[in-house]
Amino acid sequence: MKLRRNRGPLVLALVCVLGGVMLLALPHDGRVLRTAVAVGGVLLGGVALIGALRPFRFAIGPEGLDVRRPGLQRTIRWDEIDALALDQPPRREGRLSSPRLLAVPAAGVTLGLPPTAHHPVDGRAAVELLDLEQVRDRPEEVAAALTRFAGDRFVDVPQRRRAAFGAEDFPVGLRGYRTDVVDQLIRRGQDALVWGGTLERQGTRSEIEQARAAGLPVAQRGYAVGPVDDALSALCAALADERSADRRTSS
Repeated sequence: MKLRRNRGPLVLALVCVLGGVMLLALPHDGRVLRTAVAVGGVLLGGVALIGALRPFRFAIGPEGLDVRRPGLQRTIRWDEIDALALDQPPRREGRLSSPRLLAVPAAGVTLGLPPTAHHPVDGRAAVELLDLEQVRDRPEEVAAALTRFAGDRFVDVPQRRRAAFGAEDFPVGLRGYRTDVVDQLIRRGQDALVWGGTLERQGTRSEIEQARAAGLPVAQRGYAVGPVDDALSALCAALADERSADRRTSS
């Protein structure tokens, strides 16, 4: 499977460059601000344009991963990878972040990029191979190809979390719970349901209950209180349900 590059940044870069050039070409009376804006648009657009035009290739196949991107241009064989994970960073101000593909090299293997991340399951140092914001393919399609070719070394972390506990997209409004605090609590609960044992689930449940008893912090704009309270109550109930451990073990 060859992933298709996202051309959105290229279009935006061209708009910035052309917009800046047009501002410079129009008759003006020497206004410094307009000239500065025009020059800034050309420069920023030019930098973005250079990045968007750099060679890019990312293919998933039976031999491994064929990668052509800044800092890494090689085919990575499957036996050079000990573990692969599709992970999703925490939300930013309530907005979903794009998933990223992380690789843990096999012993004695150097992939060519510094380990700037950690495997979300066991914490081992990992290399970020791809930010899925760079491609047009859906995360589900990428995960299906990796499952097919990478086998047991690959784990789709967002899918596992959603299967364990499907957190809704909470409405955002005035005087709601701080989004980062709520997201962190829900993610900890999901991870405990997916990978934790009895002690981990009990500890995470206690952490959530203590945070709620102390009062979740409120922001000028945050998640609506009612839906969050309902979700955290459901999450605590799931963490207390011993059958969740049976389902996790048998899955």
